[in-house]
Amino acid sequence: MSWKVTLPCTRTEAEALKGDIVAFAALDFPPALMTSEPDPAQPDAWRLDAYFEAEPSPADIATLRALVPSAGRAKAAVERLPDEDWLTLSQAGLEPIRAGRFFVHTPAHRDEVPAGAIAFEIDAGRAFGTGQHETTTGCLVALDRLKREGAVFANVADIGTGTGLLAFAAMRLWPAARAIASDIDPVAIEVAAENAAINRVPIGRGPGRLALAVAAGLDHRALAARAPYDLIVANILAGPLIDLAPAFAAALAPGGRLILAGLLESQKARVLAACRRRGFDPSFEIMRGDWPTLVLRRRARR
Repeated sequence: MSWKVTLPCTRTEAEALKGDIVAFAALDFPPALMTSEPDPAQPDAWRLDAYFEAEPSPADIATLRALVPSAGRAKAAVERLPDEDWLTLSQAGLEPIRAGRFFVHTPAHRDEVPAGAIAFEIDAGRAFGTGQHETTTGCLVALDRLKREGAVFANVADIGTGTGLLAFAAMRLWPAARAIASDIDPVAIEVAAENAAINRVPIGRGPGRLALAVAAGLDHRALAARAPYDLIVANILAGPLIDLAPAFAAALAPGGRLILAGLLESQKARVLAACRRRGFDPSFEIMRGDWPTLVLRRRARR
């Protein structure tokens, strides 16, 4: 038998639960943590599910509460599970996502790929970006639209890559491009490398290959060495997007495109203002629930 403990949390808390959790490091069998957004109409109301191999103790539940302070005094739902593969069951609950020409699925749905779709298998696991959230699907739709409009890119960067999905998508649309994906979290880069192998995305430095880097924003010599880019994708949060506007401007070639996501509709004006000051003009916008995806163009230098 295995056990599941469920607590409410915020999106920020959910995204912070990446990699090994120090609080559980002393356990022989630490719990597997999975986060999800049950209701897209409430974009900050997320859920934490922790799977234990043995019945969780009061101390285990207290440790979980410390990871998600927003849960407050909410009662932890403790459930005993049948002797089945809970990971497969949890993945089966994640329905495939169709975004433009892309079809993103877990292993449980690999036999359901529609004819003509560009499919990616992304396991529910340790990094953000399985395709389930509106910010990720918005970026996929934006990439698809750029391709339909005839855009051609040869040098691509995916900043804050998470699972690697958006970098993979860009590479399928522009297979001759050089691409690099970075994330501040080393675990995310490990996950991206694993997903690249699953989806047959070549790792390397040349055209048609994906380089990976652990980096905060664009602060890495591998990212600097490849600039200027003609496409940058950044699905992170509004605050970092505003802070990174000068770096995006420095790294993007005149006429290049910038895809930004991870911001709420209420944060859009501030993100756009920061980018306009750095020489960007809006091209178009994709709305998914309360989450806009912004596509901007770098102005040509005078």
